Amino acid sequence: MSLYVTSLNSGSNGNCYYVGTENEAVLIDAGISCREVEKRMKRLNLSMKKVKAVFVSHEHSDHIKGVEVLSKKYQVPVYITAATLLNAGLTLEKHLIMTFSQHKFITIGSITITPFPKFHDATDPNSFIVDCNKIKVGIFTDIGSTCENVIKHFQYCHAAFLEANYDEKMLNDGNYPYHLKKRISGGMGHLSNTEALDLFRKHKPPFMSHLFLSHLSKNNNDPQLVKDLFNTNADGVEIIIASRYEETKVYHIQNLKNIQSKPKPLRITPKQLAFSFA
Repeated sequence: MSLYVTSLNSGSNGNCYYVGTENEAVLIDAGISCREVEKRMKRLNLSMKKVKAVFVSHEHSDHIKGVEVLSKKYQVPVYITAATLLNAGLTLEKHLIMTFSQHKFITIGSITITPFPKFHDATDPNSFIVDCNKIKVGIFTDIGSTCENVIKHFQYCHAAFLEANYDEKMLNDGNYPYHLKKRISGGMGHLSNTEALDLFRKHKPPFMSHLFLSHLSKNNNDPQLVKDLFNTNADGVEIIIASRYEETKVYHIQNLKNIQSKPKPLRITPKQLAFSFA
């Protein structure tokens, strides 16, 4: 068995990622409208009938914009923490609300989804690992720093959506106000190209086949710049830009190398230890 993945949109204007098998699929976030989700999936020959759940990472609007309509129209359950639901302002049908807890896996058919906490300036933010038959896809976006949880899970991924939000020079030299620059780069906002590359270089497993560079800033990053940066260090991994304007093609993730090597020991910096997880 294998997993089929695509980014339907990725950026501050909306985030939505599809991960599934031949029979069932999940969406991680739905930050674009239901109509856009439908249009983009149709272009990719994907069916909403296969989508069995939407998982919400946190309450920011670029992750929940389409959740209400999608859930109601297709009667799709929404998996969301109680704290995120309280702060999201979503109106969902009661029988479609499924709360989850960090580190406790959820099974959707043959797919297992594991949520875990991350650094971000939201109420109860989570990243996710989607697993089927020991093939793992990680969704690591909206993270202010590469904490121990991110490092640990990244080392087991055959494919990953990894945030590379900003180029440090472009952010520093740009016209954003100081408080916004501080929010983005202050450890609870977003991951820079350099920080993302450091995670990739130090902790990518030998069996990783695809890396989707995600949540790129419109004003503080350049898709070609960051793709070239990662391609130089790809070591056989296919590097894909998850666009803020359109869907990617559907990628077929398989365990081709069938390698489950022991991950490298964790090296946690003081910055990574600055936040205590419950």
